[in-house]
Amino acid sequence: MTRVAIVTGASSGIGQSAAIQLAQRGAGVILTYHGNESGARDTVATIEKDGGVAVALKLDVGRSATFPAFRDQVVAALRDNWQRDTFDHLVNNAGFGQSAAFEETTEEMFDGLMQALLKGPYFLTQTLLPLLVDGGGIVNVASNSATFAGMESGYSAYGTMKGGLIVLSRYLAKELSGRGIRVNSISPGATRTRIGGNAFELYPEVIPEIAARVALGRLGEPDDIGMVIATLLGEEGRWITAQDIEVSGGYNL
Repeated sequence: MTRVAIVTGASSGIGQSAAIQLAQRGAGVILTYHGNESGARDTVATIEKDGGVAVALKLDVGRSATFPAFRDQVVAALRDNWQRDTFDHLVNNAGFGQSAAFEETTEEMFDGLMQALLKGPYFLTQTLLPLLVDGGGIVNVASNSATFAGMESGYSAYGTMKGGLIVLSRYLAKELSGRGIRVNSISPGATRTRIGGNAFELYPEVIPEIAARVALGRLGEPDDIGMVIATLLGEEGRWITAQDIEVSGGYNL
């Protein structure tokens, strides 16, 4: 039976890489997008070009009221494409980046980050959990902004939400262990994605300064992270749970 993974926010960057890497390892993929439908189509096309099967569904992880309807779409996609009523892996990756000095962080900004980065993964996982097989796996994409090494001024709200996601991952690992479900988080460092309004493409002059702070001497690429996600969900990760793995090339080492 073909394994099936759900990857949120897979129209670009880390999510796109994770979806493709999982497909290359034989999994079918249900991927989500919010505003970037063309990117989602690109992800599906890349997977299909290599002989895989992928379905793109629209989802706003900041609107938990839409999750039951999304679950119904997942049920239909599983039935129509894989003749299944369950899936094997969940990657909570969707979100956005936003920075502001602590004194300038508004409640609106705080609530928006909380809805997408913490409440969203919490209740989306809860909504989809009845469809997740026993022995399945979950990876939550956090950030090294929640660690000492990755702390930078301006990310108090963003880092707080990602820190909460790391703690949530540990609790899920504990509570779901009876079903054999493994739950881990990963904390990427600076990675060349569209986060922060596509900042790295708009302001390439910042890249050398960031690379100089990375022990391995460069900015992270989406595949550096996507391959770790696929590995954690594969047989190689079968004895790993309740861990947060920093994937940063040694940022501020």
